[in-house]
Amino acid sequence: MLRLISVSMNLLLAVALLEGSALSQESSSTVARKVVNQVAPSYPQLAAKLNLSGNVKLLVTVAPNGSVKSVEVRGGHPVLVPEAQTAIYKWKWAPAKDESQETVEMQFHPR
Repeated sequence: MLRLISVSMNLLLAVALLEGSALSQESSSTVARKVVNQVAPSYPQLAAKLNLSGNVKLLVTVAPNGSVKSVEVRGGHPVLVPEAQTAIYKWKWAPAKDESQETVEMQFHPR
């Protein structure tokens, strides 16, 4: 019985290690593209009234020509998200052979 438990634990450990190394290889193979033109987001009036600050995290799909193809919101206060999306569509990345996905985090602070 102990031998069976030991073999099962070793097998689970091996699978976990293999999955972890595959994930680390995947993330290390992605290279962030250089941003050529970056536009700062406007601070929303409602956020100013609420004295709201925070970050909005976006996953941006960038076309081969460097323009923004699509944006997926990954986190952030709903009051801040629209301004972050508006600004990110004005960004431009360096051209590349293929489209890429870039993670962008925009910070909002009261002025």
